[in-house]
Amino acid sequence: MLHEGSIAHIITRVLFNTRKEEGMSISPTFNVSVLFGKRDEPMLVACARQLIEHMTLSGVSKPLVLSLGLKDHSAETLKGIVSAVIDKRLW
Repeated sequence: MLHEGSIAHIITRVLFNTRKEEGMSISPTFNVSVLFGKRDEPMLVACARQLIEHMTLSGVSKPLVLSLGLKDHSAETLKGIVSAVIDKRLW
């Protein structure tokens, strides 16, 4: 947990900012943007989107800043990460 006045160093390959967009639509829309790192990794973007969707459905209203430093970007690995975070409710 970060506290006011603290400094955080994060070593990562990709850093995402995700948030739920408020609008007139019945179903929610989510914005996922790459803040740092490769922008051509659709599986990583899908992973970030799935996490913010699940968090929002469970009542979390804050944006998610997600850091991923993975060598393996396979669908299997990313599904495992999403499942583990959701199962453990790491938010």
